[in-house]
Amino acid sequence: MAAPLNLEEGHSSTRPPCFNGHFYSRLKARMHDFLMAEDNELWDIVLDGPFIPMIEEKDGDKTSLVLKPRQKHDEADRRKIEKGYKAKILPVCGIGPDEFNRVSACESGKEIRDCLKTAHEGTKQVKESKIDMLTSRYGNFKMKEEETIHEMFTKLSSITNELRCLGEPISMSKQVRKVLRILPKSWESKVDAITET
Repeated sequence: MAAPLNLEEGHSSTRPPCFNGHFYSRLKARMHDFLMAEDNELWDIVLDGPFIPMIEEKDGDKTSLVLKPRQKHDEADRRKIEKGYKAKILPVCGIGPDEFNRVSACESGKEIRDCLKTAHEGTKQVKESKIDMLTSRYGNFKMKEEETIHEMFTKLSSITNELRCLGEPISMSKQVRKVLRILPKSWESKVDAITET
């Protein structure tokens, strides 16, 4: 039996999370945690872009910033540049061949993140459409008579986790109230007991 698409390999604290194009929200959370555990500056580099050594150059009365020649890099510059490359290579190490083709032309960890984010979350308009669709699914969610509590909660959690990853979290108290409202009649006495408590 083949492993589910999102569980092909085990978790590791020494290797970046694997990503084969499925379950981007899972990758996003795991990559953040992996980079923070590796070196919290790496996540800043992924968010803000790599360090580019610059120097001030004067041209008469005007002063402008220009790229610092490689020969003039000091040890601090080299360390920061190295961290930029580390922030680029670590996310790529766990990417499958199809996703690698998508990001292979990217020059930094920030570009890789932005490329994957756009590919899997879409543009702002696509993201808003996904949020609208998931919010509607959440609002219309019902428990089926033949479902177990575990199956129902797994489906509901999938919707709420996707919303959270898209920047629209639903509080735990709202989720609990939702679960209590959608339970079938056979659960009525238990719902009453929980509500009274």
